[in-house]
Amino acid sequence: MSQFLSNIEPNIIDDEMVQKAIEEKCPEDLGDLARRESTNWKFVTELQLSFKSILQIDNLWPLENLTKLQLDNNIIEKIEGLQSLVHLVWLDLSFNNIEIIEGLDTLVKLQDLSLYSNRISKIEHMDTLQELQIFSIGKNNLTILEDVIYLRRLKSLRTLNLSGNPFCNEEHYTLFVVAHLPSLVYLDFKIVRDSTVRFLHSLLGKSGSNILQSLCFVALRAGSLQKSGSQKHTTAFVEYLNGSLLFDSLYEEDREAAKLASLPGVEDLLQAYPCWFVSVCESLYNYGLEEYEKRQAGVSKFYKRLHEILAANQEESKRIISDFESRNQRRLNELYQAGSGDLAESELAQGKEDIRQLWDALMTLEALVSNDLEELLQDFKRSIDVIASTFTENIQGIYPFHTFSLTMFCTFNQCRDLENEHHEKLMGIVIATLEELDMNPFDESLPDDVQRLFEDKNTIVNIINTSHSIRLRKIDKRETDMLCNIYQW
Repeated sequence: MSQFLSNIEPNIIDDEMVQKAIEEKCPEDLGDLARRESTNWKFVTELQLSFKSILQIDNLWPLENLTKLQLDNNIIEKIEGLQSLVHLVWLDLSFNNIEIIEGLDTLVKLQDLSLYSNRISKIEHMDTLQELQIFSIGKNNLTILEDVIYLRRLKSLRTLNLSGNPFCNEEHYTLFVVAHLPSLVYLDFKIVRDSTVRFLHSLLGKSGSNILQSLCFVALRAGSLQKSGSQKHTTAFVEYLNGSLLFDSLYEEDREAAKLASLPGVEDLLQAYPCWFVSVCESLYNYGLEEYEKRQAGVSKFYKRLHEILAANQEESKRIISDFESRNQRRLNELYQAGSGDLAESELAQGKEDIRQLWDALMTLEALVSNDLEELLQDFKRSIDVIASTFTENIQGIYPFHTFSLTMFCTFNQCRDLENEHHEKLMGIVIATLEELDMNPFDESLPDDVQRLFEDKNTIVNIINTSHSIRLRKIDKRETDMLCNIYQW
């Protein structure tokens, strides 16, 4: 039991407490009637027992038609005594000392449940709450992120608050929750962005791969692309795009491609292809650095304006308080010198009025700074959304090329187009070589290892197609890494 309990005298729920709560809920003109006549508890639908130092839930069974029950800000240690309240729609048990979720099996109509700020370490025993739409279990002792998967069985859940739990500090907390609870509309008091959902869908793809594997792919992507570039390149998401790094990686394990270089026409092909491919990568690299500078400028602008708002608010608050203290000191000096009772009463009244005005002034200032911060956050969000979405759309080549500058013209789509074009030309040369070998099986101009490749038509075609597929997958992976980075950012 907490230290808080040692300073409070625990209460139990009895008839007197319930009756008093019902009377307080009644309109004033009905208060006397409620006191004179015994209230029929079967007609009570709402009950508030907040801040009553209640230790144990008990004696609520006569309130069988309750739809709303508030037991927040007590010292309750166990969820119990609710079995008969089968019509409950709204239940608030926040700010108590509850350690285990239990005793909710019969509350099948429950739509809104708050267990915020308790001591719960596991999400469990909620299978019957199939109508639950809003669930708050923030600021508890939840440490295992995978426990969130339990909530998948609550098909009606749309709003979830988990903020303040230890697992919220994990790097991919939000992505994990949204991936496993795709029907959520609000998470931790924020709307679940459509872009986040689309991103997760893109990770899953049509194959229906395991969500956890996809998330692990996002989390571990940094390990595969650290061979090139500075920290700035990593932060700008343009690793492997400067120079010929990406192109070299396409062929680094392709031994057969080197053998085919001896075919007539392939050498020229292999000179033109890298030139165009590297040019596209360099343009993507430069564009990525430009977008990085835009993002950095946007973040810097946000923090600069944030500090300006807070500094101005602090200065104005100090001025208001200083003026109040000066007036108050003058008043005390005047009282000390006058020594008059009448003057003291007058100054006391004026002092109370000054305190009220100080309160009003500070609260008004707080409201103004709150509005300024909300507006700043919304502007920042819109700005970042535009920067991030434009970046992803451009590198994917979603828009027609003619609407953009030459820098934006170069996309991963064009990398794939170059690879496809190279593959078609190479396949054309190989087919022509096969036809020549049919007429002249002993062409001494070809090295022995190349001739062995052409011994079987299906073999050489399969080798070339496989190499082509591997190169396309490497291009796709580099694009996916870039998209994952910008989404995570």
